[in-house]
Amino acid sequence: MRKLPPLGSLRAFEAAARRLSFQEAATELTVTPTAISHQIKLLEQYCGQALFQRRPRPVEMSEAGAVLYPAVRDGLDAIAEAILAIQQTKAQSVLRLTTTNAFASKWLIPRLAEWRRAQPDIVLEVIGTDAVLDLRKSEADLAIRYMPAPPADFVSHQLFRDTFVAVCHPDLLPSGEPLRALSDLSGHTLIHCHWTSSNPTAPTWRRFLHAAEEHYKETLNLKKAEHLHFQEELHAIDAASNGQGIVVISDILVARELADGILVKALGFSLPGYGFYLTFMQDHLHESMIEAFVSWAEQAP
Repeated sequence: MRKLPPLGSLRAFEAAARRLSFQEAATELTVTPTAISHQIKLLEQYCGQALFQRRPRPVEMSEAGAVLYPAVRDGLDAIAEAILAIQQTKAQSVLRLTTTNAFASKWLIPRLAEWRRAQPDIVLEVIGTDAVLDLRKSEADLAIRYMPAPPADFVSHQLFRDTFVAVCHPDLLPSGEPLRALSDLSGHTLIHCHWTSSNPTAPTWRRFLHAAEEHYKETLNLKKAEHLHFQEELHAIDAASNGQGIVVISDILVARELADGILVKALGFSLPGYGFYLTFMQDHLHESMIEAFVSWAEQAP
């Protein structure tokens, strides 16, 4: 167990030793010189030795004072630094958000400057991954789940729902208009994104064309088209933006490309998509920060 003198005595000693003046130490600590002298006498009694050679002017430390001063100075500096670190941590609270790589890149990151302006004291740590992190194990504080329906056993707010559209670079449509028939796709490369085979509602080209057959009153043999496959949606979007083919993709992920004319709709047909759900645990420790993000995201353009 540590046996230490009162902190007030240590502060008075450190200030007087650093300034070599009881008067200046008193001014710094907003007390009287008498109070400084009293605190130092208490410390000298505790140590059993004089810490200063008291002459009219200037004040000088004794040998014992010179030994004690560096330790007290460094200790008080360490305490001050630790308290400052704690204060800064409180001022810059961290909220960990997990979402898919594609959504983080195409929707969230372009809007982060607006978030920082709205909530400068909340640092958002974005965990972009296509793996599903476990909120119950605190692998993240908040998730944006991309699902047909909200996940069970969580608090969820639907941010929006998307639509699956076929898009391409405008140079692939010389007329500037969407293709009029499925058979027109036979002269193009179809860009594929990876989806698990166990997902019956995934926006694969096979499902998209099967649904489109009734709309166009015709079928397309996929063997008559060229094909390009990607594991990542971001790579498929980049390939389409560079004129390498037509991709079926979420209209939310390519909203900016469509608005800027980098991509255009290759077909007038589309499929209903999924919901983007802001999801978190009930009574979360960071509930106030989560609510701040939910409020901001629901109003973000």
